[in-house]
Amino acid sequence: MSTGFDRDAEEFARGARAVIVLPDQGGASRDADARLEETAGLAAAIGVEVRDRIAVRVRTPRPATLIGGGQVEAIAERVAAEEAGLAVFDAALTPVQQRNLETALGCKVIDRTGLILEIFGERARTAEGRLQVELAHLDYQAGRLVRSWTHLERQRGGFGFLGGPGETQIEADRRMIRDRMARLRRELDQVSRTRTLHRDRRQRAPWPVIALVGYTNAGKSTLFNRLTGADVMAENLLFATLDPTLRQVSLPGIDKAILSDTVGFVSELPTQLVAAFKATLEEVISADLLIHVRDVAHPDSEAQRDDVEAVLAEIGVDEATPRIEAWNKLDLLDDDARAVLAEEVAVRDDVVLVSALRWEGVADLIGAASRLLTSGHRRYHVALDPADGAGAAWLHQHGEVLDHWVEDGVAHYDARMAPRDYERFVTRSA
Repeated sequence: MSTGFDRDAEEFARGARAVIVLPDQGGASRDADARLEETAGLAAAIGVEVRDRIAVRVRTPRPATLIGGGQVEAIAERVAAEEAGLAVFDAALTPVQQRNLETALGCKVIDRTGLILEIFGERARTAEGRLQVELAHLDYQAGRLVRSWTHLERQRGGFGFLGGPGETQIEADRRMIRDRMARLRRELDQVSRTRTLHRDRRQRAPWPVIALVGYTNAGKSTLFNRLTGADVMAENLLFATLDPTLRQVSLPGIDKAILSDTVGFVSELPTQLVAAFKATLEEVISADLLIHVRDVAHPDSEAQRDDVEAVLAEIGVDEATPRIEAWNKLDLLDDDARAVLAEEVAVRDDVVLVSALRWEGVADLIGAASRLLTSGHRRYHVALDPADGAGAAWLHQHGEVLDHWVEDGVAHYDARMAPRDYERFVTRSA
């Protein structure tokens, strides 16, 4: 992804050696080791070689460096020992903290937001995805102009070798960023309008929309492939899927539904990305059913669930939208752990145990989705001319034909369907 500017601290070569630092500020519900593992996975997702992982306790955040001076010195020693060219802080750093840490550690420093933006920038494949990531990155970089673009040093105020970056150049770059962001927002608005038209067309059809949501690497894409027969990229890799994918599926009682595989969420998802990807996530907002895919083999499964729910609330998903939790990756659990989960699921009707990799429980998930989507359906009796093949096909496509017989030259159908579909059927020839 190119923004038209030369980036410095946020861009680094693949294969760079890195040290992961977790500033533990207390009060977090997450396991420190699991958090370090996740951050290392994020770094590995863009080809960074993680050489060491360090968790440091932060009782009082320091405005200059976030962590204490002694901790900075200890990390600097590890960076030097590992010959690391990068330190990844699993926290949000201010521009001042980032600059001071780079000076003290003698290497490039990025925070969690910068790391996630790098991954999204590398993974975006569609034109829409690239626009969204570029907008998010420019928004993030806007407050870091003085330290993020080396070309600002080319113009200096005053004479000789003294003086800082020229204010005129900085202001010009700020205007360039603002103008570029405005253009990107206009282009994304057009994408959003086009997506809305497509969504309105589907709703007029209407076909129910099922959205898969969940934490990154929870197994959404594997499950999506199982349900649709698609070949969406599914690897044991954080953010393996970035651009959304829609496919047609059939469910019991529902001839056609649209299944959407969305980008995975992550804790502390940058607000810039949430805002930029609003157009894509509108598919989730308008879904008739959400299937929340959870990795129940992960030690922070409950915390990940809370993170996903927080993002859903942030983007405006209605709490009343029907939901199913697909507790995935059973194949990674031992018999005792599976038995404990089975006891919990036995008293709930909104959870299904699955192993998308081994196809285990997928049929149960399909059945649960069908029951939720058809829970408001009613049984109707319809009489048609036997020659009305289009009407008969419509009933089969939009409902479940329970019985069919011909009597006195009239074709009778007992069908179960949504009330709005029945109303559309009655008025279809009007």
